[in-house]
Amino acid sequence: MAKTKPTLRFDDYVSGIERLKPEEQLRLIEIVSARLKKTLKERESKHRVTELEGLGADIWKTVDAQRYVSEERKSWD
Repeated sequence: MAKTKPTLRFDDYVSGIERLKPEEQLRLIEIVSARLKKTLKERESKHRVTELEGLGADIWKTVDAQRYVSEERKSWD
């Protein structure tokens, strides 16, 4: 029969950290930081700004682009 590993709790990890030498604690921070950065990077959106192309095009169908730009420029003065 296979032995099951005991489940470690958060407090178990914390007490283990306290028993490490300072340089080992720093190494642990580096490892945790690298893994966290990797996890966060994987969670980042996979979308690109180009996916927004054409969004809202129906709103602008009846608008003359040159006239719109000219009116905007006039409002800057």
